[in-house]
Amino acid sequence: MKNWKQITLSAVLVLAAAGFVGFQVQGDAPEVDGGMEGHNHAAMTAGSGQNPVRLSPDDSRRIGVTFATVEVRALERTVEALGTVTYDETSLANVNPRIEGWVEDLHVDFTGAPVRRGEPLMALYSPKLVTAQEELVLATGLLSRAAPGRARENAEALVESARRRLDYWEIPADEIRRIEETGEIRRTLTLRAPAGGVVVEKNVVQGDRIMPGMTVYRIADLSTVWVEADVFEKDLSLVSEGRSASVTFEAFPGREFDARVTYVHPTVSMESRTGRIRLELPNTDGLLKPGMYARIRLDAPALESTPVVPRSAVLSTGTRSLAFVRSGDGTLVPREVTLGRTVGRDVQVLAGLTPGERVVSSAAFLVDAESNLGALTAGMEMDGMAGDGMEGDGMEGMDHSGHDMSGMDHSQHQMDPDTMGAMDHSQHQMDPDTMGAMDHSQHQMEGMVMPADTGGAMDHAQHRMPPDTTGGAASR
Repeated sequence: MKNWKQITLSAVLVLAAAGFVGFQVQGDAPEVDGGMEGHNHAAMTAGSGQNPVRLSPDDSRRIGVTFATVEVRALERTVEALGTVTYDETSLANVNPRIEGWVEDLHVDFTGAPVRRGEPLMALYSPKLVTAQEELVLATGLLSRAAPGRARENAEALVESARRRLDYWEIPADEIRRIEETGEIRRTLTLRAPAGGVVVEKNVVQGDRIMPGMTVYRIADLSTVWVEADVFEKDLSLVSEGRSASVTFEAFPGREFDARVTYVHPTVSMESRTGRIRLELPNTDGLLKPGMYARIRLDAPALESTPVVPRSAVLSTGTRSLAFVRSGDGTLVPREVTLGRTVGRDVQVLAGLTPGERVVSSAAFLVDAESNLGALTAGMEMDGMAGDGMEGDGMEGMDHSGHDMSGMDHSQHQMDPDTMGAMDHSQHQMDPDTMGAMDHSQHQMEGMVMPADTGGAMDHAQHRMPPDTTGGAASR
C-alpha cells in the first residue's frame, strides 16, 4: 500500500511542478513588436528577386567582365539556309510505250547516259504494231486504185484510221510517212528520246517484255537545276519570290553562284518548324549535280534604326530577358528588356534600355549568379533578424499549440516563496513515512531551510514559510 501511495504522490508533485513552470514561462515570455501579430513563419523565405551587384575592379578583371554601349543603328538582315540540288521538275521527261512488245535492241543501256532529243533509245517488237503497219499499207493501196466517188471516200477513211492508230501509239510522223511511201513493213519499231538531257532512271534491259504505261526511261534536263532549302519560321517573312540569292557549294570553295527564289511553299513543317523555298540556278557547264548540299544566303531589307546590344549582354531565363546596366556609382543593376530580331552577334532591343547606357557584355552569367546569391543572402538575414528580434504584442496570433514541453527538465527551477501562497496544498495528503523515498536534492526553494541531518525521512515540521505566502492557500 505504501508503494502505491508513494507512486501517486510523486505523480501529483511532478504534474504540479510542470504546471507551475509552464505558467511561469508563459508569464515571462518576451513581448514582441505589434507588427508581428498574425505572422506566418512559413512565409519567411528568401526573396526571389535579384539584387544590384557591386564588384571591385579586381573582381571584375578576375571574372572577365567587359562592357558595351547601347547603340542606335540599322541592322542588316541576312537569311541563311541549307539546301539540296534537285532536278528541274518542269524539264523531266518519261519514256512510256503505249503498246505491248519486247525489247530487241537497247541503244541506251546505262543510267546517267547523256541523250539528245530524237536520239534512238531502243528497238521494240510488237505484233500489234506489225498489224497496224499492214493495215496502213493496204489502205494506202486501195486509195491509189479507188475511183472518184464513194469508193475513194471509203479508202481515204481507212487510210486516216490506220494513221491515227499509229499516231496514238506515238509512232513518229516521219515513220508513218515512210510506211505510206515505201509500203515496207518493219518488224521492230525504234523508240526515240522525247527530250535532251541525262538518263536518271532506267527500268529495262534487252529482252524484257514491256507493257503499256510502263516507265522504261526518265530523262532530266540539267541545264537548269533547282535548290530546295529550308528556312526557319522566324525568317519566312523576309523571303519572297523573285529575290536574288547567292549559293555556295563545298565542291567549289570560294565560288558563289547567282540564284533566284522562284517559289515559296505555302506550308510549314510541324516537326522542324521550317518553311521550304525553291531557288533556280543555271547549270550550262554541268558542274552542279543533283544531291549536292548548298548553302544559301539572302540579303533582306535592313531594319530601321533601333537600340542594339551584343547578344552576349542579354541573359534569357525562358520567361524574361535581363541585362545588367552599369549605374553612375559603378553598381550593376539588373533590368528586364524586350528583344526584337537577332542579326549575327547583335540583337535588337525594343524596350528596357536607353541609347548610351553601358551594359555588361561578357561574364553576364557570373554577374547574374552573384545577383541571385545576394538576393538569397539578404532573404536569409531578414529571416534571422525576424527570429531574434520578436518582442511584445506581436506574439499574439502565433500558434504554439504544437510545442511539446513534456521533455523539459524542471529539476533546476527555483520557486519564489511569494508565489507559493497561490498554490493549493490542501489536497496533498503526504504520509511522512513516504517522503523519505523522494529526492529533493535539486529543489532549491527560497525561504525554506532544509537541515542537513534529516537523513532519509524529511521532517516537514521544520519547513518555515513566511505568513504572507499562505494567504492564498485554500484549506478545508
